[in-house]
Formats: sequence, structure tokens, C-alpha cells
Amino acid sequence: MEKGQSKSSSVAVDLSEGFGERLLGQLLDRAHEMPPQLIAPLVAEEVRRIGGRDVSILLQCYEQLELVPLPGRGLVVGEAFPIDGSLAGEAFLRKTAIEDVREDGVRLYLPLLDGSDEVGVMALTLDTVGENDHRLLRRLAGLVADMVVTKGAYTDQFFQTRRRHPMSLPAEIQWSLLPPMSMTTPQVSVAGILEPAYAVAGDSLDYALNDDILHLAIIDAMGHGLNAAVLATVVVGAYRHARRADVGLAELYSFMDRAIDEQFGPDQFVTAQMMHLDIGTGHLQWVNAGHPAALLIRGHRVVQALENPGTLPVGFGGAEPLTSSMDLQKGDRVLFYTDGLVEEHSAGEEQFGEERMIDIIEHVSPTVRGVQHMARSLSHALKRERNGNTSDDATIFLVEWHGGTADHLATFDI
Repeated sequence: MEKGQSKSSSVAVDLSEGFGERLLGQLLDRAHEMPPQLIAPLVAEEVRRIGGRDVSILLQCYEQLELVPLPGRGLVVGEAFPIDGSLAGEAFLRKTAIEDVREDGVRLYLPLLDGSDEVGVMALTLDTVGENDHRLLRRLAGLVADMVVTKGAYTDQFFQTRRRHPMSLPAEIQWSLLPPMSMTTPQVSVAGILEPAYAVAGDSLDYALNDDILHLAIIDAMGHGLNAAVLATVVVGAYRHARRADVGLAELYSFMDRAIDEQFGPDQFVTAQMMHLDIGTGHLQWVNAGHPAALLIRGHRVVQALENPGTLPVGFGGAEPLTSSMDLQKGDRVLFYTDGLVEEHSAGEEQFGEERMIDIIEHVSPTVRGVQHMARSLSHALKRERNGNTSDDATIFLVEWHGGTADHLATFDI
């Protein structure tokens, strides 16, 4: 292909930098007030303007097993793609464009990244692909991801597409609480996964990156069903309220504890673990309220459990917790989990247990790229080892500290 051009149906298309900026700008202008159901035809129209065709927007399902096609005028809607073992899934996991050269052209799979959270994949076909195509399509995919996330705030269409099975009311409540299930910056990455995705009730997680401090929490509300979901809702709300007041870890526990006690009384409780990670230095602090200790993974090996003197679960009015701390090394990963992962067992049999979980962690870790790939692969491997049984919520929340500095990202030419 000649520089700055793409060829489709013998028509030369200008793909120069100036054209790309105009096209993306026009798309953004048009999408600003466009209702969600018209996003799909708008994207398909813009792809045709650059010589593309057969556009599909594929969204990740809640179980993180498949990429499901979004319905819409102008889009190709076929079968879902498995994330493992498909080109679309490879683009999703690697966060990079994948090309499939065919007789009728080149099929491209582009990850849809909203910031660093992976929304899904956009697929389209071009006659030929050159440098300008890659640049423009990468930016177009980023804009499509932003539109899906933004418009998703006031439509159910995207959520419905992601559902492969009916969802329980408690699960509906829990999913509405969650932050994006993955985040990546130059210094730190996080990823989580909840099982059973369509029936989760009491497990939840939360995080926020405020300047150089990454705030993290994982909780497990007692019981099952709607009551557990309501408990989790209150404790996550209390956690966010106290966190945004910029209090310390011990004060976080006390505020959450009072909120549960005042609302539900002494018979209801939530186990929890809260952490602060300085992403500039790798200094990690944590408190534990009756929760399983997080595991430190270094060089694909579980080197220690992050023990803490701890205190009683949230709602029991325990003593002020002691704060533990350590300094991470670059590349260290910290794995949070809830007890449903290790306590699962068939009638009359032993619990799954932490030792078996650690064996699987050390088997899976060398085979995956990045924390999102590891979180989902580990969760699915553990589920297979439990013979598919998940009678209690089983949540994984993984953090990796990359080290370094993000100062260069703050340098702009004004």
C-alpha cells in the first residue's frame, strides 16, 4: 500500500495523519449526544470510510471465558469467540492487534482498551494493512472502547450482551458495586475475577489510585443470597467513604465496623483485608479483619503469606488492628482471595485447601502474561481442579508492582 493510502474496491482512501485526526474528531463530535443504540452503526460507517468492512464489536462475558458479539445495525453478529484458543482472544489477552491474512483481505482483531481496562475486541477486514492503518485503527479502537464504557452508564444493552446466563439479584447488586476488573499503569497492575459470576453474593473488591497510593480492599460478607449482597454493599460504601476522607488503615476498619454494627447488629459480619501500596517505592501496608492472608508471589513462586496480628471481622467490634508492612521487589505479585477458593469440598471429602491452591498458582504463573491473564487463568484452573464446584463465592484479586517512575508521563508540550 502506498504511504497514506488504503485500497478497497479500487478506491484510494486517504489515511494520512491529518485525515485520521479529522475522522476521529468527527466521530467524537457525532457520538457526543448519540443514543447508545446508534453507536454500532456509527462505528460501522466510520470503518467503511477507511476502506474496512465486516465490523464486529466483541465484549468480554462476566465469566471471562468468551468474547460476545454486540448486536447492532451494520455490525456482523455471529458466534461468541472463546478467549482461550482464538485470534480474537489472543488480541484481548496480549492487548495488541492480531492479523489474520485471508484470500479476501486481512482480518484484524483490535483490543478495546478504556484506559487500561479491557472492554473487548473490535474485528474488521481490510484489503491490505499498512502503517497508517495500524495507527488509525488503534486510535479508533480506543475511542470505541471509551464510547462503550461511557454510553454503558445509561443503557443496559452492553451489560445484556455480556451475560451468557441468567443473573441472580444478589449478583446484580454485587456487579454494580465493582470498579473495572483490571487496571494497568507503568508502575502497577491489578485484576480480579469473581465466581460464580452469575450467582455471586457476598464477595466484593475495590481499589483506587490516589496520587502514588494504591488503595485496595477485598471483603467476604457472611451468608449467602440477598442478605450477603446487602451487607457487602454497606461495607463497600463505608470503605469508600472513609477512604475518601483520607484516613489510615486502622481508622478504615473502625469506620466500616461501626457501619455494619449500627445497621445490622452484632450477629452480622464481614471479613476484610485492606492495603495501601506506595507505587513509587513499593512499600506495602495492610490490616486484616478475619480474612485469609494474602500470598506474595515472587519469580512464579509463593514465597510467603502476608500474616498480620489482625482483629475480629468487621461488625464484631474488634480491637484497633495493627498495621503490618513490607517492601515489595519489582515484579512481585500479591494475591488476595476469599475462603471459597480453599474451603470447597464434596460431601465426606477434605477441603480443597491452601496447599493445593499454591501448587496451582506456581503451575499457572509461568504460563501467563500479565495479571489479568493470570487472574482469569488461575480462577478457571482452580475451578477445574474443584470439578467445577463453586458452592461459595470464590474471588481472586491480584496486584503486581512494576516499580519505576511515572514522572515522564506528566511532561507535556503546551
